[in-house]
Amino acid sequence: MPTENLTDKRMAKFKNKGKELSRQRERRAAECVELRKAQRVESIMKKRNISTHSDEELLSPEFTTDNQQVISATIQEVIANVNSDCPERQTKGCQTARKLLSRERNPPLKEIVEAGLLARFVEFLGRNDDPTLQFEAAWSLTNVASGTSWHTQQVVEHGAVPAFIALLASPMLNISEQAVWALGNIAGDGPAYRDALIECNVIPALLARLAPDAPVGYLRNLTWTLSNLCRNKNPYPPISAVQQMLPSLVQLLHLTDKSILSDACWAISYLTDGPNERMDIVIKTGILPRLVELLGFEELAVVTPALRSIGNIVSGSDLQTQAAIDAGVLNTLPQLMRHPKPSVQKEAAWAVSNVAAGPCQQIQQLITCGLLPPLINLLQNGDFKTQREAVWAVTNYTSGGTVDQVVQLVQSGGLEAILNLLQVKDAKTVLVILDAINNIFLAAEKMGETEKLCLVVEELGGLDKIEQLQNHENNTVYRAAQNLIEKYFSEEYEECLKTEATETSFVFQTPEVQRRFDF
Repeated sequence: MPTENLTDKRMAKFKNKGKELSRQRERRAAECVELRKAQRVESIMKKRNISTHSDEELLSPEFTTDNQQVISATIQEVIANVNSDCPERQTKGCQTARKLLSRERNPPLKEIVEAGLLARFVEFLGRNDDPTLQFEAAWSLTNVASGTSWHTQQVVEHGAVPAFIALLASPMLNISEQAVWALGNIAGDGPAYRDALIECNVIPALLARLAPDAPVGYLRNLTWTLSNLCRNKNPYPPISAVQQMLPSLVQLLHLTDKSILSDACWAISYLTDGPNERMDIVIKTGILPRLVELLGFEELAVVTPALRSIGNIVSGSDLQTQAAIDAGVLNTLPQLMRHPKPSVQKEAAWAVSNVAAGPCQQIQQLITCGLLPPLINLLQNGDFKTQREAVWAVTNYTSGGTVDQVVQLVQSGGLEAILNLLQVKDAKTVLVILDAINNIFLAAEKMGETEKLCLVVEELGGLDKIEQLQNHENNTVYRAAQNLIEKYFSEEYEECLKTEATETSFVFQTPEVQRRFDF
């Protein structure tokens, strides 16, 4: 494949000027999908079932067994009690249903729905004269809404949303908290119910519950529900809703509780995972320095979403990237690139690759802040997914960097590191490496040192690896390798190499090759 075509593809996948807007963020969006696949806990927690922790309830045979006959008999008892006219029996029925739905294993969600109990539960939400009944009914509905989309749909279609929003203002904090939790489960189901809640003015009702004296457990649930209202992007949350929530999210990000910080950071990561115009709304809150500060937090549950948020922002425009740089992100990335968790290394490398896609001034800031050594280390020692991000960083760097910056990368061991990765099985990664090699040769041409670079590549075993790629099963890889060889390692160049080596006494020793190579 001609090198200019490879370069065009790379440029179209990053934030370069003059490209189609619809394609500029293609790779970032695709990479976010891959990154999120690794975040199983975050994905699972979009809905939460409230478990029962009472020893008495956990030891009760009717709630620990999976015997369907026992469950069916218990549900029949629930139906009889819930549908009675006796308040005590109604409360007992709701309590039994709540215990069944709080089972950690196989809660009978569908059975409760098909028993026709949801309408009565929703009716009980309005029983302000009986807070115990309200609480038990709210808990039961919350756990039903924590199930599949079908379960959530049943809760919504039975009219629970306006009832729960009304309960947010309950003077009984435990009932209000159940409403927060239920609404979080409904919002977490997807953009349709998220927007339905927003249209019902759920955001002002939730924000009204934010108070300095609110218990930390309540604030945790409130923050989680707000994060679910920021989640999903097909479509994105309405801009008006984002602007309503952001001031409160900024306040929550300045608290110290791990769970609150984690969910607030996830909310910011969702809001920055979109067009540049949406990122600007977040950046203008002034939250970037706090996000950078949280990159140094001791808990991975906070670091991961904070890093995701920063990674999203540096994948935006050059001005947005610079805003993150000015907030000090480049001073924290070296430590994150050395983090013991490969998932953190990978996201840090992804952030670096997007900074490296910027102008040479931003590339220089990468160098000044000492990011080359950890980047080379990831190329050499990271897991494959991290190496792939580091390879992109090198290709972006060599594409937009000055000749002197490319020389500094080579002298730091970057060329040797990417040559050693030419044997990976992933064809796309090999193509990106070949693109980087071509960029380095273009820099050598500008200095008239192409022949010396050929000697370096050969001494490092790179020529053998490139020649082997001519047998690659992927035709694009084969053509890209062949193009490099024909352009720089043809018979004419071999004669030049022999002459050059003789005339200059250019002697290379493998470990010192790149240190002696100065174009």
